[in-house]
Amino acid sequence: MDPLQVSLTVEQCWQPVPGGSGSYVAELTRALVARDDVQVTGLAARHRRDAVPDPAPAGRTVTSALPRVVLYEAWSRWRRPLAESAAPADVVHATTWAVPGTRCPLVVTVHDLAFLRDPRHFTARGNAWFRRALEIVRDEAALVVVPSDATRDDCITHGIEADRIRVVRHGVHPADVSPQDVAGWRRRTGVERPYVLWCGTLEPRKNVRGVVAAFAAAQAQGLEHDLVLVGPRGWGAEQEHVARAVDAVRPGSVRLLGRLSAADLQTAYAGASAFVFPSLWEGFGLPVLEAMAHGVPVVTSAGSSMAELTGDLAELVEPTDLEDLAAGLARAVASDAGPALRRLAAEHTWEASAAAHVGVYREAAAARAAG
Repeated sequence: MDPLQVSLTVEQCWQPVPGGSGSYVAELTRALVARDDVQVTGLAARHRRDAVPDPAPAGRTVTSALPRVVLYEAWSRWRRPLAESAAPADVVHATTWAVPGTRCPLVVTVHDLAFLRDPRHFTARGNAWFRRALEIVRDEAALVVVPSDATRDDCITHGIEADRIRVVRHGVHPADVSPQDVAGWRRRTGVERPYVLWCGTLEPRKNVRGVVAAFAAAQAQGLEHDLVLVGPRGWGAEQEHVARAVDAVRPGSVRLLGRLSAADLQTAYAGASAFVFPSLWEGFGLPVLEAMAHGVPVVTSAGSSMAELTGDLAELVEPTDLEDLAAGLARAVASDAGPALRRLAAEHTWEASAAAHVGVYREAAAARAAG
């Protein structure tokens, strides 16, 4: 069987805050280029020669003559340029809401529909662009990849037929982190006490202010840990809101460390007593899977995509109930669920995710060939 030619969008890796979608693109392309049944070509916008994506997609990338803003608007408004004008393809895969025009079978990954659940968490321009992208997906996608049952259900609710949707979960590559690595990271960052970790982009739906308030309540009830917040600044005033919340907590007990390198982030996971991630909504919740892979007890939102990952091994809480969240923190730091969470995380590999993606590509191509 000849390798399938797949063009997929990788521009997310050049975004100032690539987020979980950027990690998905980088890890998926890395796993795909290791296979011999598919040949992938990344599609990106024009960038300066010294612009380095982080994380970086694997394999060959072709760049448009257009910068990102113009390219995305051209795709959204006029469905041009066609993806196959940059590289021949049997299938085109839009890995985010930036969906190229194409005459080839189109596969689109829908990570979440958070912009429909609470538009206040996004800019007016962003909401309009996401809604237009959803229209394109409904009209043009041969198949839609989603990372969770929660996102599948949202897609069905908003007009994408169930028979076009395929649930393909993300994977994880846990890094080997030694006690010496953790000790060195603690020295460099000044994190001396046992700590609870949160990781993500500072944006409203991540519920970081709720995490800080619940931590303060747990502290008042005897929690003897610090809280470490890591991740890039998002948009709007959330950074300032979180900073004010931190100021109201016992001095020195909450650390805002900003964006960490990939290696330092893995070390931060490994050294944590617990990981807290009570987002209001996530399409998947990759940080939860990463914490699980290090055997770290987890506090996360009940009834969410993250609860799909953890099952009843995590402390599942109502994210807006500060008392429930504070109690979950206290239980997590005393939990012995870490080894079971690590075993569960080991079932999620990027190799398995890539294999499932290839299956979707072949299904889309076969449907086109059948007429």
